[in-house]
Amino acid sequence: MRHRKAGKKLGRPTAHRVAMLRNMTVSLVNNGRIETTLTRAKVLRGFVEPLITLGKKGDLAARRLALRKLPHKTTVHKIFEEIAPKFKNRPGGYTRIIKTGFRRGDNARMAIIEFVEGDKPAESQETAENQG
Repeated sequence: MRHRKAGKKLGRPTAHRVAMLRNMTVSLVNNGRIETTLTRAKVLRGFVEPLITLGKKGDLAARRLALRKLPHKTTVHKIFEEIAPKFKNRPGGYTRIIKTGFRRGDNARMAIIEFVEGDKPAESQETAENQG
């Protein structure tokens, strides 16, 4: 019985699962979007979004907590310096999952996970003024 056991195991041992999530996080931060299975994308969202929230805090304690969860200094630096400031006015929901279809071979449900655009109300107003 799995009573009160949170999270998906993804058919992998714990060390493999954690390593996979860390690698996928590095790829997502570096590329902005990745394509993976739908289940992995949903689990990855729960791993990445708390890191962005820590990045919004921006202090040394938050950086150390992020490095504990993702021990990749350049990626954590990019989260804190480039990605998190884009979401400073957003209370959550930093990623979007787009379902893309089924994979040939095993018919697995595929999805793209990407960062939503940061809050840019001034830029959208400028483009509306230029068009109108």
